[in-house]
Amino acid sequence: MRDLFNGFKEFIARGNVIDLAVGIAIGTAFTAVVTGLLDGIINPLIAAVFGQTDISGVGHFVINNAKFSIGEFLQAVLNFLIVAAAIYFLVVLPINKLKSLRKPAQEEAVEEALAEEVVLLTEIRDLLRVQAGASSGARSDNGSN
Repeated sequence: MRDLFNGFKEFIARGNVIDLAVGIAIGTAFTAVVTGLLDGIINPLIAAVFGQTDISGVGHFVINNAKFSIGEFLQAVLNFLIVAAAIYFLVVLPINKLKSLRKPAQEEAVEEALAEEVVLLTEIRDLLRVQAGASSGARSDNGSN
């Protein structure tokens, strides 16, 4: 039972689980922000233009008792685009900017390490060529004797 508890404790303490929990909490809070944006700004603008609180009521029609609603689809697309734009501009763009500020130092260290490896590999290649040339020369000498 103790091993089971210790295994669970290690699982919970892993960075991935904690990152996931933080992501869910932030996602929930972010959803409230986007909902506030939609309800407080976007939907009232739509209401001013279309005369309805959102565009889900636009474009309703019925064919053989089947109800179609172009507006519901358009509302879902609009909501998706607003959420995607908010995530991009408020989350992705700032994170990418922070990564780009951190990259030059890391890239410089990687480039230096790669340059050292290339020099070392070039030296090894040259030594192998010399050894291969010496051994083939010795073989040809042995073969001619």
